[in-house]
Amino acid sequence: MQRYQREKRFRRIAWPRALPPAVIVVAVVVDLAWPPFNTFPLLATVSVTAAPVYSLARTVTSGGVALLTGWLLAFRESEEVISRPNVIGFTTLVTLTVVAAFLNRIFAREREQLRTSRQVAETVQRAMLPTVPERVPGLALATRYQAAQEEALIGGDLYAVHDTPHGLRMVIGDVRGKGTRSATLVNALLGAFHAAALQTPDLPSVVQAAEIQVQDVKARDEDAPYEDFVTAVFVEILPDRSALRMANRGHPPPLLVHGGRVTALEPKEPSLPLGLGDLAGPVVPVDRYELPPGATLVLFTDGIVEARDGTGAFFDPVPPLTGPLPADPGAVLDAMLAALFRHTDELEDDAAALAVTRLPDEGGEESGAAVRP
Repeated sequence: MQRYQREKRFRRIAWPRALPPAVIVVAVVVDLAWPPFNTFPLLATVSVTAAPVYSLARTVTSGGVALLTGWLLAFRESEEVISRPNVIGFTTLVTLTVVAAFLNRIFAREREQLRTSRQVAETVQRAMLPTVPERVPGLALATRYQAAQEEALIGGDLYAVHDTPHGLRMVIGDVRGKGTRSATLVNALLGAFHAAALQTPDLPSVVQAAEIQVQDVKARDEDAPYEDFVTAVFVEILPDRSALRMANRGHPPPLLVHGGRVTALEPKEPSLPLGLGDLAGPVVPVDRYELPPGATLVLFTDGIVEARDGTGAFFDPVPPLTGPLPADPGAVLDAMLAALFRHTDELEDDAAALAVTRLPDEGGEESGAAVRP
């Protein structure tokens, strides 16, 4: 995933870095083709275009190369280089190179501040997310989290896993918005899930506990808008690992990957996100699906399916998961995220993913049972 991010980042900055030498080449070609044309205004832009993308040394060097090019072109046209028009041109080049050096320092300082803010926000976000075990009896798990490149605020993505006597219980969700308010909702929801997952006997009670907690946080925050909400999926894999129960609260449907096929686990009845439960009844719809040995359940947040390419098309996670993939949750997530970063230049929103694979039964073949609700 990091390799694809580096490749995308390199392609984004390649053409701006090529602009200063391209301007010098154009100035030389124009001067050779049309000697009366004054190329000093073109050469004067070299250091300015270099300032946002080059280091200080390269910015000054670009200005020096432009100055030397201007002197050579002027000497080619006439041995009397020290004329009034040429002196004005050389002075302009030197002045703009000095200005570009100051601009370069300003740009570098702002880039460093933004990079530090992003690192702090991502560190805080990762610290809020609990550690997920790689293995529990009969299951293997993996998680991935990637902060948005365009943001420097704490995101609202969350996930958590608990292995309980009632089964393996998981939640993945996305809080609307960013910043301290979303962090408060993330902490409140994770706390409610941790307590309810261990104490309540059924999945609807876990969802109701989370709903009550989100409503309570909104009631205590007078500045919180009414439309604050959390989309989430709650999953309970039965103790014998043969099937799962799922409650979807307005979240993108999880995908079940098995035997080269991908099945979107769409809820039979749509439900409102957490925080808007007072607009719906108290009943929590729960769907049940079989979980064959070797199948992988993939859950993700909005940042993945809302990622766009250059034409504005949304990312579809189904194609990269279709075909032969190992029964390994980490490999499945890596395949999906590699395709994601081939699709988009930058993530506009944070992206979190959680996958769980039912390990093949010991001494038996993988089941070929169809997935059915």
